[in-house]
Amino acid sequence: MGPKKILLVCLGNICRSPMAEGVLRAKAMERRLPITTDSAGTSSYHAGEAPDHRAQAAMRRHGIDISDLRARPFTAQDFERFDLLLAMDADNLRDMRKQAPNAALAQKAQLIMDHAPLHPERSVPDPYYGGDLDFEHVYGMLDEACENLLNELSAHG
Repeated sequence: MGPKKILLVCLGNICRSPMAEGVLRAKAMERRLPITTDSAGTSSYHAGEAPDHRAQAAMRRHGIDISDLRARPFTAQDFERFDLLLAMDADNLRDMRKQAPNAALAQKAQLIMDHAPLHPERSVPDPYYGGDLDFEHVYGMLDEACENLLNELSAHG
């Protein structure tokens, strides 16, 4: 089936990446796919914190609970522990690849929106300084990318 352990990564790990993990986790459970998810941030600003209350509210509106998630920093060991590492934007991707132990492992990291080729945006915008509409926009992007990713994984396995 392809990657079984998937890490979702943004800057602080309190908005985009926990939302992405929540979407992917829920969709994988619906499909009964054996996928393990986690999320991390390229910074450690919010280590140990729950997802932003606005991110949690946006996810609840879609029937997904992410209150159990806690922020943690991305580490070089994540390249060894995960099959696929999905960055929310180009800055995250660059920062992740800088920590890769070697070039081959660095290739495990890619943009999440690479799995939504028809979407006009390549980077998931950080909704932290925005409002409910920004969080809804991010949810829509992540929903599309995660749905496509699971379709790709199912087709290859």
